[in-house]
Amino acid sequence: MDVLSDVISTVRTGQPHSARIEWHAPYATRFPEIPGAKFLVVLQGSTWLLTHGEQRLQLGPGDVLFLPRGREHSLSSSPETEGAVDCAGALRHQSDIATAAAGEAVPTLVCSRGYARPKDVPTTFGATTIGDSGDGEPTCVTVGGSYHASASRPHPLLAELPSVVHLPAKVGRRSELPLAVGLLGRELGTNRPGGDTLIPHLLDMLVVYILRTYLEEIRESGDNPGCGFAGALRDPGVHAAVQAVHRDPAHPWSVAELGERAGLSRAAFSRRFTALVGQSPLAYVTWWRLTTAARLLREEDAPISSVATRVGYSSQFAFANAFKREFGRSPGRYREASAESDAAQSSPGQEAPVAGTTPSRR
Repeated sequence: MDVLSDVISTVRTGQPHSARIEWHAPYATRFPEIPGAKFLVVLQGSTWLLTHGEQRLQLGPGDVLFLPRGREHSLSSSPETEGAVDCAGALRHQSDIATAAAGEAVPTLVCSRGYARPKDVPTTFGATTIGDSGDGEPTCVTVGGSYHASASRPHPLLAELPSVVHLPAKVGRRSELPLAVGLLGRELGTNRPGGDTLIPHLLDMLVVYILRTYLEEIRESGDNPGCGFAGALRDPGVHAAVQAVHRDPAHPWSVAELGERAGLSRAAFSRRFTALVGQSPLAYVTWWRLTTAARLLREEDAPISSVATRVGYSSQFAFANAFKREFGRSPGRYREASAESDAAQSSPGQEAPVAGTTPSRR
């Protein structure tokens, strides 16, 4: 895979969540910080993003938000609205969404001061209404979602992004972003066969388009030229070296060989790589090997010795020591903890606060 795809597939942990929400003014709902990333897209109408009194941003149709570190935020029908209700305490079921027939619109949730979630209803994907819907049209419709990720191991590309990335509609129109948003919004709005398989892939696609659009906008605007990991992806030599490491983490890479891939001397390559990526070439090789190992441990049942070999460790003992230094637990215990976390996230009644969503259907 290419580097940007690797960033998404490897750093993400657990089950993604997403929902389509119809908002009816007045409303003010607070979404807590999560260990991961959030996104929000306005399909129609407008809403206000409020972040700890630091930022008040009005969002309109086609606007996209990306919060790479899962920052706490509120969505409100007014910039002056106070007393936002926590998303986990603001929703109650109005109908049994688990019994929606295939192809039918997913029944909704309605915001109130009370909260009572039936224990047998999963909470991964769905459609939601917030506010007193009555017979009126919603004042805003959004699609939002979240990825849980390792807060202690953000990829440099995500770590250097601002806490709130805003892509106005005029930016998104130049990319495939609106098409991805439309597909996800329609899929979340109906209970159709295959949705459980399709929606996670649509989420991956949408986040890739968000990041791609942001990076292209930075490059074209001239902001932050040549700096950070985004700059590394624009530097032909460093990008070639990073790509080589991602494609074959098991290879016994040396700084000299990576420099050859970049078309630079050993010393020149090391200086440029460190300046852009923020760590030395071999430190990044180790980081990527162990990050890849963590993904393999989460997603596969392969023996730990096999995982060690696939990421460049000839000794299972050396791999276990390196892994424990990085993650604070042995590979075996990490795999067990990841399985327990996944089971907890996918069990009925588990809350999954995301960017402007509290999901309602799996």
